[in-house]
Amino acid sequence: MNARIERINELIKQHTNNIILKDLSLKDGVFITIAKVDTTPDLRYTRVFVSVFPEKEISYAMKTLEKEVFQIQGKLNKKLHMRPLPKIEFRLDMTESQADKIEKILREI
Repeated sequence: MNARIERINELIKQHTNNIILKDLSLKDGVFITIAKVDTTPDLRYTRVFVSVFPEKEISYAMKTLEKEVFQIQGKLNKKLHMRPLPKIEFRLDMTESQADKIEKILREI
């Protein structure tokens, strides 16, 4: 991955995180964290990988993100000074959850 894409990923991560924290209204006790951002080399699409706590609220959180994606996209577009503006897509990141399961299995052995 080149340095430009890495900088863009970091910029999108920061701005999207701020938008989610400030502008997205979630139920009390539900937290969404951006784990990783992956932008295509042509800058047309960005996959934003999120983790959700608690895990039982994953469905609710993902539905909320899907419902608000256009609002989030609009606010992100105002903050990014670049062309083309990548279209964001939210994906669930299960890395942490899977790591916890593996760790639990290893402790049992």
